[in-house]
Amino acid sequence: MLRFMMKETDDFEALVPFFIENGLEYSEGEKASDDLLKCWKLVHGDESDEHLVGAVTLSKREGEYIIDAVAVSKLFRKFKMGKILMEKAIKEVLERGGKRIYIVAKVPEFFKKLGFEIIKREESPDFSECFHCDQFGNGCNPEVMKLEL
Repeated sequence: MLRFMMKETDDFEALVPFFIENGLEYSEGEKASDDLLKCWKLVHGDESDEHLVGAVTLSKREGEYIIDAVAVSKLFRKFKMGKILMEKAIKEVLERGGKRIYIVAKVPEFFKKLGFEIIKREESPDFSECFHCDQFGNGCNPEVMKLEL
């Protein structure tokens, strides 16, 4: 039987290859932004043989809380690991007195199940580099979403 553990980590750079492997737009060697608040990883195994199965990052930009990245290995998606990670980030925002969370979502249906709503890009703060990418709206059409807490 697999045992999973949620751990806070300060090593954002170690999560980047995992995010890339799971389809998020990061570059090898990407550094953490100054506004990164927390990162969590979901692992199985023991300390000597730990396997990363999911991760989420939480930032604060322009006074708003942002989920910069959330990913789960394909093999573990059916175990609701994404929901567990998001619940951890939502709890953190609530503990900090946050009123809402934003995300640029490639899989909006997942986030709708958690209560996020699609909003117009113009209704959100300018919190994502995604908005300035040449591909945004030209073949890459993620949804801007917001969760009111």
